[in-house]
Amino acid sequence: MTCCCRSKLLEACADKAQKADVFADIHLDSEMLICVARGAAAHAEYRLGWEGDQLWVSLVTKDRWLSESIEATLMVTGDAIEELLEDELVDQGYEGEPLPVAHFRSDDMLFTFRSPIPVGADCDTDVSSIVTQCLLAYEACFGQIGDMAPGEDD
Repeated sequence: MTCCCRSKLLEACADKAQKADVFADIHLDSEMLICVARGAAAHAEYRLGWEGDQLWVSLVTKDRWLSESIEATLMVTGDAIEELLEDELVDQGYEGEPLPVAHFRSDDMLFTFRSPIPVGADCDTDVSSIVTQCLLAYEACFGQIGDMAPGEDD
């Protein structure tokens, strides 16, 4: 997918994310769409961005405790993050294969959960709906886990 196609895709996803009204802020930064989590205990961002030719959806935070709160919730409940994400993808109308979820600390020191989004190289195909489904499923999934969920006072 060329740079122009990537930019158009992210712009279309930004418009759809804005209409969903689930993020505190949405902005484009180069070849990345950044959506700030609403209600999280610490700053966290949902992102759409490329690494080489692969498009990724991710949740990132600098806050170790926020990341650990997500892990702790999953350990206590016994839920698999992939299964929780798959449920949210279905709710979004996503019809593709389930997305694997990797969890790690990135080179730029961000605690990261991310999944590859299967998109083709065809600029004429409107994949923004599929990509936005993945983004909104990430928000719906992670927004309920650990300290990502708004407290009763929020």
